[in-house]
Amino acid sequence: MRVQPNIVRKGQGLPLVAVHGNGVDHRLLLPLDDDLAASGSWERIYLDLPGFGLTPPLDAAGGLPELADWLVETVHELVGDEPFALLGSSLGGLLARYVVTRFPDQVLGLALIAPVVDPAPSRRVRPERSLVVRDQDLLRSLPPADAEEFTSVAARQTQESWDAFRVHALPGIRAADPDAMGRLSQRYFLRASPDTAGTFQGPTLILTGRQDHVVGYEDQFALLTHYPRATYLALDGAGHNVHLEQPRMVGTALRDWGRCVQAASGGVVEV
Repeated sequence: MRVQPNIVRKGQGLPLVAVHGNGVDHRLLLPLDDDLAASGSWERIYLDLPGFGLTPPLDAAGGLPELADWLVETVHELVGDEPFALLGSSLGGLLARYVVTRFPDQVLGLALIAPVVDPAPSRRVRPERSLVVRDQDLLRSLPPADAEEFTSVAARQTQESWDAFRVHALPGIRAADPDAMGRLSQRYFLRASPDTAGTFQGPTLILTGRQDHVVGYEDQFALLTHYPRATYLALDGAGHNVHLEQPRMVGTALRDWGRCVQAASGGVVEV
């Protein structure tokens, strides 16, 4: 039986499918919703990948190839033959690029936040783990398990960043299915890189954090060859959850990207 996704829909208009990364769920991307809504008329579709949030895990192998195929089928069920846009974070950024290769004539725009380029961590170019600011009193006040999750990815360890992480990242981390994550880690590869399947001509946004020690910010430069209309920003003062640590700069870039996609689609553009 096909695994049905848990989905949260917001707004009406051009469909935009948002794909989260590994170990979290759709709630990680909800802080972007106000900026997306301000950029035009969108039907924002936030889904949980199998094994995360409220979506049951895949049967059998449950690796990255199976996850990618499941996402392609799910997107087809959601949008049919209509045009749409994609937003992907971390592993979701890799999966979103894979979806583009399967729907080349329907995808109008692509936004990538701290995207995985190479699934194999050993082949990634990444900076040394570093901090921009740390609030020691805050960290001492947190339960040890929460502090460990937060400090493992955050370069900006402040009250504001913790509040965003607590609301939008931690619930998905706690909800992830450990068996599903284990099976995914055993098959953490795609059969072919989505970035070798030609070029994507739609408006593209690539956002990374300069202090991101999970996927880095250098490998993403290679994507520019395949996305001729890409804007690339490496934001200082941000780790892997760049949109939680630098929300204002991310929001500005996302609104501009959204308006470009809406204009390309002939949709309503907010000004």
